[in-house]
Amino acid sequence: MEVLVYLVPLAITLGALGLAAFLWSLKNGQYDDLDGAAWRAIADDEPSDKSSSVL
Repeated sequence: MEVLVYLVPLAITLGALGLAAFLWSLKNGQYDDLDGAAWRAIADDEPSDKSSSVL
């Protein structure tokens, strides 16, 4: 049971670090454009040119 003396503060510290990292990412605009990244992943950059393809 004396291991809890180490584990509880460690868990609280890691939780606080995770919360701080999340709040930092919110402040720096990581979640501003959620739809843009999804559309960029499925959108074509350039139309394909069928004449340049080699078989």
